[in-house]
Amino acid sequence: MDFVRIKRKPMSDINVVPYIDVMLVLLVIFMITAPMLMQGVDVALPQTDSDALQLPQDKPPLIVSVDSYGAYYVELGEERSKPLELGELANKVKAQKAEDPQLLVLVRGDTNASYGTVVNLMAILRSSGVKDVGLITEQPK
Repeated sequence: MDFVRIKRKPMSDINVVPYIDVMLVLLVIFMITAPMLMQGVDVALPQTDSDALQLPQDKPPLIVSVDSYGAYYVELGEERSKPLELGELANKVKAQKAEDPQLLVLVRGDTNASYGTVVNLMAILRSSGVKDVGLITEQPK
């Protein structure tokens, strides 16, 4: 009994199914982690028509945020703080101003934050040695 061997041509197609699986896994990972990479505190900024402030590129400003619940946060570059009390905030701002007297200080106040909360923050900043404070807003849509 002789067996006849049939010669088959080698398959030259690339199997892309594993690549599609890997791509879908990476897509899911990025969809889950992207919202976590958002910078800063979630603040609904007030909308106004105003000119943009030119910020120096070499040093980031100190950003003090107030959320809608009245919690205070301090951000400098990539550093973000946990919610702070006014006393802690004043100490942190004083320390940063002592390091760099030319440091620009900006306030991000939530639209729903009470007026008194923002005024208290500005008074604490003034007593911490900050002479000029910028207010961050959004352009109207």
